[in-house]
Amino acid sequence: MYRFSVLRSNNSRYLVRNVIIAADHAGVILKKHISKYLLKKGFKVSDVGTNNLYKSVDYPDYAKKLVKKMNKEKMGILICGTGIGMSITANRFDKIRAALPHNQKASKLSREHNNSNVIILGAKLTNLKKAKKMVDIFLTTKFSGGRHLRRINKI
Repeated sequence: MYRFSVLRSNNSRYLVRNVIIAADHAGVILKKHISKYLLKKGFKVSDVGTNNLYKSVDYPDYAKKLVKKMNKEKMGILICGTGIGMSITANRFDKIRAALPHNQKASKLSREHNNSNVIILGAKLTNLKKAKKMVDIFLTTKFSGGRHLRRINKI
C-alpha cells in the first residue's frame, strides 16, 4: 500500500509535489489548464498525453500510461469526457485507488476515507474553477487511517 507523507518544504500544504496527468482527446483542454495551474504552484507535472484535441484516442491507453508511472511519491490526474472510462480502467490496476468526485466534499472524502491516489475529472461535466478546487483538496487532504485502513486492506 502506498503511504503519503507531508513534505517538509517551506509552508507547503501539499502531500506530494509530483503529479502525473493524462487525458484522452475530450480532456486535453482541461488537462492543459490543470497542468499550468499546478506548475505555477511549483509542482513537477509529468504529462503522458494525449495532447491532440482533434484526433480521437482510446482512454484506456492513457490511463495505463499514467498508472505505470505511479509510485508513493506521486499522485495522478486522469481526464476524459465523463471520467467514467478512465475510472473503470485505472481501478483495474494494483495499488491504484482512483476516485471520480463530482464535488469538493467527495474529493476530500476520497482522500480521507479511501486514500485515493488518482483523481479523475470529467471534462464535459466539470468546469475549470470546480476542477481546480477539487484537485487542490485532493492534493492537500491526508488519509485518516483507522477503520478506513481496515476497509482498504479488504480491497
